[in-house]
Amino acid sequence: MRHGLRGLSLALVLILFAPLGSRAIAEMDFSSPTVQEMRDFYGDEAFITIATGSRKPVYRAPAVATVITAAEIKAMGARSLDEVLETVAGLHVVPSALNRLDSIYSIRGIHTGFNPHVLLLMNGVPFTNNFNGGRPILFRLPVSNISRVEVIRGPGSAVYGADAFAGVINIITKDATDIDYTEVGGRAGSFGNQDLWLQHAIKSWPWHLNFALDLHRSDGDRHRKIDSDLQSALDQEFGTNASLAPGALKTDFDVLNLHLNLERGNWQIRNWYWQQDNAGQGAGGVQALDAKGGHSENLYLFDVEYKNADVADHWDLNARANYLYRKTNSRLYLFPPGARIPIAEDGNVSFDSPVGNVLFPDGVIGNPIAREDQIGFDIVSFYNGFSNHRLRFGTGIKYQSISTEEYKNFGPGVIDGSEDIVGGALVNVTGTPFIYLPDKSRTVFFLSVQDEWQISRNWEVTTGVRFDHYSDFGKTINPRIALVWATRHNLTTKLMYGRAFRAPSFSEQFAINNPVILGNPNLNPETIDTVELALVYRPIFDMQIGLNLFGYKANDLIEFIPDTGVDSSTAQNSRNQDGYGFELEGMWDFSETLRLRGNYAWQRSIDKDTRHRIPDAPGQQLYISADWQFLPQWLLHPQLNWVGSRKRAEGDLRENIKDYTLVGVTLRREEILKNLDFAVAARNIFDEDGREPSTGIIGNDYPVEGRHFWGELSYRF
Repeated sequence: MRHGLRGLSLALVLILFAPLGSRAIAEMDFSSPTVQEMRDFYGDEAFITIATGSRKPVYRAPAVATVITAAEIKAMGARSLDEVLETVAGLHVVPSALNRLDSIYSIRGIHTGFNPHVLLLMNGVPFTNNFNGGRPILFRLPVSNISRVEVIRGPGSAVYGADAFAGVINIITKDATDIDYTEVGGRAGSFGNQDLWLQHAIKSWPWHLNFALDLHRSDGDRHRKIDSDLQSALDQEFGTNASLAPGALKTDFDVLNLHLNLERGNWQIRNWYWQQDNAGQGAGGVQALDAKGGHSENLYLFDVEYKNADVADHWDLNARANYLYRKTNSRLYLFPPGARIPIAEDGNVSFDSPVGNVLFPDGVIGNPIAREDQIGFDIVSFYNGFSNHRLRFGTGIKYQSISTEEYKNFGPGVIDGSEDIVGGALVNVTGTPFIYLPDKSRTVFFLSVQDEWQISRNWEVTTGVRFDHYSDFGKTINPRIALVWATRHNLTTKLMYGRAFRAPSFSEQFAINNPVILGNPNLNPETIDTVELALVYRPIFDMQIGLNLFGYKANDLIEFIPDTGVDSSTAQNSRNQDGYGFELEGMWDFSETLRLRGNYAWQRSIDKDTRHRIPDAPGQQLYISADWQFLPQWLLHPQLNWVGSRKRAEGDLRENIKDYTLVGVTLRREEILKNLDFAVAARNIFDEDGREPSTGIIGNDYPVEGRHFWGELSYRF
């Protein structure tokens, strides 16, 4: 609590100090070199592309949107995409209580353990995990090659189709025009954190080329410990001593991130390779600590795009084709060596109907492997032949497939519960009826149309609709309409409605022989209808304030419902959810050398049937930061994150999750020597014992990372 009060005190200092700047701004010379340096660093105006498919200023875009630029990412000292997103109003990055502490992007109270409700794009191309509908498992992305991150909170299916449910995040990487020099850099710090990066561009060839390489690794904070886990309860039941708890969460990782892009005239070819090597399993696959397992993944995305702004009178054309390859390999010690486990006659773990209690001296081991392929082709064209109208037409097709392998020492086709002891030898059930998921594929076809109508100088209406047809569950239609009104010279008002959907994932439809979850091929897509009112106000020249109010109704949400008489749960369209709230955002160039930013979000999301709060999602969030150029070429960036008002699930009798405040600071010096830059940073300065929600199995929740530091050097030549 003491540390939390320190953090809130810092926030109050920033807020209370701000009014003193009105006289400074009135007297400021905006042509001064210092002000111009700040503008060159950050840019005067933010633009976004994902709201309509074309470039628009954020304040005029028909969406509630945020853009974070490379300069802002550099100033805040973010190491990963997760750290960047935590600065966005109404978005909280929380570790999954179900999926090995995988990052969840909780937006406006909408999230599940696999987080399929946020669409993540790389340069406009989705790289969705077909198995569970979310992102690559344990996805971590370094930031050195990011040009900007565009975030829409709210529905986006009228443009992007499936999974643009709670929001859309577009990661735009640097191209050759963004790289004026070769840069090499390194960073090292607490928890064995190490980063290396290299960027290079060639602009003298007919084809412009840029290359970027990141190495991103960590041993994880081994002081993030939990007191007990699922195996602790089994030890008490069977008199064993197998649990690794109390023990540390396994959060180590080793990431390779590689981009190679080519550009010439109307053509752009992008190649992205991402590799995760033997990442730690967090709290374990079934919330029993796993010290020996790991997750590896390889992702390759090839994207070729053709743009012609004058393909015919009043027409421009954007055609693109892409291929996505993913291979995942998880070695899971679901229960540790020495565990005695109740086993049903189908060979799976069962607490309700076991036929035997089996000793696993080498642990309960599963090794699922999956290969996913996605091939997409789409064409988008804009027509400007009508006065005051800009029409957008789109069509495309996408093929998705998954093929699986599995090796394990439990489950159907392996054991039947009559054994006394089962060793660590794994049985290959690939190609048999006993695998966790049969090979599956689907084809998706879409048509979309959008009209941006400039009714008058101050009024613009954007309407659109998209039709999607899935070969495995049918069709869905998602409309949108948005009114943008330049109410005054310094005030913009937006009123928006949109519908979005989420397609059932392959695991939700077809998972079999799983000790925890089973699929249901008769699922319907989830849907959400959202209404938003947004105000963007500039009371003075260099201050901007945004207020966003929203309400939504989400229907047919898919959850895994416990089956009668057995331990499994089957996917069902089981729940409806209502939500409402607001987000307040602000930015102020307080003085010639100080810029303040902040946001506050409040939301209530309610189960429509029970009227109980949706658990775990923050009801309130506060973020405040400053960029202070206190000396030429020196920049100090303090920041504060407060997360509060989280509720437990219905029936969970534990106390509500405690609020926490994290305070960090980054100090950066440009040109400490010629072409050499330097930075140092501290995170969680007051070593706050913040907690993220767990299920009741992990009783004391998941601790956040403790106090840590890093230092950085980068050189340009």
